[in-house]
Amino acid sequence: MILTTPPPSATEKTVLVGLEHGNVTQWDLEDSLAELRELAATAGAEVVAVVTQKLEHPTAPCYIGKGKAEEVAEICADLGAGSVIFDDELSPAQGRNLETITSQKILDRTQLILDIFARRARSREGRLQIELAQLQYLLPRLTRMWTHLSRQTGGIGTRGPGETQLEVDRRRVQERIARLRRDLEEVRKHRAIQREGRQRNQWPVVAIVGYTNAGKSSLLNRLTRAGVLAEDKLFATLDPTTRQFVLPNKLKVLFTDTVGFIRKLPHTVVESFKATLEELRDADLLIHVVDVSHPQYEEHIAATNQVIRELNADGKHTLLVFNKIDRVINPESVRMALLRHPGSVAVSVKTGENIAAFVEELQTQLAAWRLRQTFCIPQADSAVLAELHRAGHVVSIRYEGDDALVVAHIPPALESKFARYATRG
Repeated sequence: MILTTPPPSATEKTVLVGLEHGNVTQWDLEDSLAELRELAATAGAEVVAVVTQKLEHPTAPCYIGKGKAEEVAEICADLGAGSVIFDDELSPAQGRNLETITSQKILDRTQLILDIFARRARSREGRLQIELAQLQYLLPRLTRMWTHLSRQTGGIGTRGPGETQLEVDRRRVQERIARLRRDLEEVRKHRAIQREGRQRNQWPVVAIVGYTNAGKSSLLNRLTRAGVLAEDKLFATLDPTTRQFVLPNKLKVLFTDTVGFIRKLPHTVVESFKATLEELRDADLLIHVVDVSHPQYEEHIAATNQVIRELNADGKHTLLVFNKIDRVINPESVRMALLRHPGSVAVSVKTGENIAAFVEELQTQLAAWRLRQTFCIPQADSAVLAELHRAGHVVSIRYEGDDALVVAHIPPALESKFARYATRG
């Protein structure tokens, strides 16, 4: 079970640290640190200082230079900061060395995100996923965590498994990880049964994806009155929600909200949330919600697409929805966004502006799913079968001799790709 501690009575003061190195430009670093500041605020921290350094590459002992680490220690002492948060993931050795130099609690971006997730997860499935991610992060850091926790510090970064078990050893952690993976495998099986039921109804399944705080849950609430928690915070909701929606042409659609993505999303989080994010691979259409009022919305699109690729869900037919047009000062920027991304729509989920146009476009793009096609695919062409399962909506499959007869819906964009296998059945 995930253990959490209540927030401190006074806001925890923290110092952010970022490194400009390699392909990371000054502008990239500023954007990333601005996002880290939002994450820290979401976790309940007050950022009192931001420290940056430019190096060719991170140093092995401390990530930053030793002199800069000593400077961070002085800043913490002067400003009364109780923690230091680094914008990248630290190795166990770097974390130990930095704690020795600064005498402060050292966190990295991964630990901060896991802390937020620990606060936000509500369902049993979400808590299983977060605990697995926390333990996978903890395993190589057990020695440091024991020392770190023995000081009985609280607040950000100390929520999670191991907080009340200072003598936990590697074997017990590995056993717990194995048990969590078995539990999550049961979740996958349960979700597979649910998906089979939806496929029997032959209702299109639409997964809502996007960068965190883009307005995914708000869109679901606007369309279906789902009542999902929607706040102007990063990772406001973690637990997936599926609701039914009826289009004007009477076609029933199932919408599934998913966890928001972010740049530098920890690999342990992606791995742990695969049971939830499998909904993306089985969806007939992705609605990619983008906060068009954010100055780095193009980078947010790229970050979301990267996670989708990691989940092997790329290639899905996608409707890009630019949200929060009510916050855009210059309407020309919205017009340019629509021009750069043909077939996209711009809306304000908050005010309802252009929602009717979005629903009309959704109906148009889903119209093809009402028409079924039959394909005869040699079983030897396993890659073709896999592609059809990944990018299409398989209704049924039966085997005759060396061939597989597949009834499926496919996106119009892939029609020519599978044309050679299409039959008149």
